[in-house]
Amino acid sequence: MTDEKPRALLVLGVAGAVVVGILTATQSRINSELSLSIGDGYLAAVISFGSGFVIMLVALAVWRPGRRGLAALVTSVRTGQTPWWYLIGGAAGGLFVLSQGLTGAVLGVALFTIAIVCGQTLSGLLVDGHGIGPVPPKPITMTRVVGSVLALLAVGWAVSAQLAGDIPPWLLILPFVAGLFISGQQAVNGQVRRISGSAMTATLLNFLVGTLVLVIAALVHESIAGWPTHLPANPLLYLGGLTGTVFIALSTIVVRTTGVLLLGLGSVAGQLVTSLVLDLTLPVDGRVVAWTTIAGTLLTLVAVAIAAVPSRAVTASSRTPTA
Repeated sequence: MTDEKPRALLVLGVAGAVVVGILTATQSRINSELSLSIGDGYLAAVISFGSGFVIMLVALAVWRPGRRGLAALVTSVRTGQTPWWYLIGGAAGGLFVLSQGLTGAVLGVALFTIAIVCGQTLSGLLVDGHGIGPVPPKPITMTRVVGSVLALLAVGWAVSAQLAGDIPPWLLILPFVAGLFISGQQAVNGQVRRISGSAMTATLLNFLVGTLVLVIAALVHESIAGWPTHLPANPLLYLGGLTGTVFIALSTIVVRTTGVLLLGLGSVAGQLVTSLVLDLTLPVDGRVVAWTTIAGTLLTLVAVAIAAVPSRAVTASSRTPTA
């Protein structure tokens, strides 16, 4: 019975990670379309992240546990119990949204997601293997290593056709780098939730920092390139922020059960399937989904399933958990 409960929690955690991936891919399409409509990826990122911040401020005003959590977090940082850099995880979220606006419309959701996945998988192994701050490392099992390697091979296979075409390889660099930082963001957001006792507090902080970073970047860009002359009228293009608040809050809850690597791989499954569905049903103009992208996606799902299977650890925690 004791083994069944952790296993059931892990299954629920992986299911939650898949939902995170579905919402992430949906946000990627929304933000890339918003960027295309405005003609400015920087401003599109500010609109998306900024709207999420406004939503979280409204929620904080009516949700007392969130305000208590924020006060507890401030006290913990002020007394030195919590590292100050736990508070800047939102900068990684800002980079992710910016990469959506700058490259998503050109790459298509599927190829953009695959680039994110590659960076996310590598960093997930590193974060789980070494831990972050007072968070002890999680044992890296053989199945997680095999699943991660297989996922990376699947990524290479999936992008091979597009890289052979007219897409400049450098366009993949920004989403890859954003993916590298996602695992660290998920880890520190999970710790902020633990310290504050509130997923809302962690999500609010994420949007606050990300919005500040993006506003600075946008002001610099607009001062050089000039402001757009119009904003799109389609209200659906402004739902990126709302979508982000949901999946960031969910990931802060799920990560303590799954660990960063399994959260990343589970969300990969949701991202890739949703990305393929979006690119097949609502294709980006001039982009055709190659059969290798479909095959690579299916192979990535197999990799995620392998990684979720319990097995003997190949690395053990060498640090003692601290309060």
